[in-house]
Amino acid sequence: MALNEPAAPRHTVQEALRVLDLVERHPAGITDAELGLQLDLAPRRLTTLLRMLRREGFVLRMPDGAYAVGDTFARLTSVDGRDRALRAKLQRTLNRLREDVGAAVYLSRYVDGEVQLTQYAAGPETPAVNEWVDFRWAAHASAVGKSLLGQLDRDGRRDHLSRHRMARLTSRTITSERLLLSHLEAQPPTAPMLDIQEYAVGTVCAAVPISSGARVTSLALSMPVSQAHRLRSAADKLHREATPVMLSLSIGA
Repeated sequence: MALNEPAAPRHTVQEALRVLDLVERHPAGITDAELGLQLDLAPRRLTTLLRMLRREGFVLRMPDGAYAVGDTFARLTSVDGRDRALRAKLQRTLNRLREDVGAAVYLSRYVDGEVQLTQYAAGPETPAVNEWVDFRWAAHASAVGKSLLGQLDRDGRRDHLSRHRMARLTSRTITSERLLLSHLEAQPPTAPMLDIQEYAVGTVCAAVPISSGARVTSLALSMPVSQAHRLRSAADKLHREATPVMLSLSIGA
């Protein structure tokens, strides 16, 4: 049922996976020159990818300058402890994203017809939204829910709404199925989905789709309404920096 996926981060993930596949096939290491030649990647682009992969622990640079697979990649592809390693890696990434965007950050999935908030990162200066209504029943009102629904096909959206009444949570909540479906269909695939006090008074949120394959996933943030003026820029930054999350899910799922 997945339809829409972010273009730039997904393209970067595909390039990164090509790099990792080639590095993995050279246990003794492979130089950046050899990588660039075999993958037909421009030197500047390859340098950017390798910098990100080293920072995230997917590759390491050996004393002779060649690249080999890193500990993170090894743990995420291991038979034992793979799920635990993936969760730990995602949490580290979410914690860093929270610092980078200055807001609480959330990872969610759409599984078996339900919204699932799987992990989040928050702190004293970046408090998590108060889940006063279960997110499973508030997809129509939350940025997380709308982002996930936006990645389903029309039948998937209608099925979800038929099972979850569109309750009015605030004066801004959309309670018309027709209006919500129209809003979802008009949403550009890579644009952040916004929630301006639709789920909770005093809180604004944004979510971007980061699906990979059949896995419907979203990355979101929330902040007090007093910071609403920077919601769009924070959401754009979150989208630009979503690649490590998508890459971890692609490798460790």
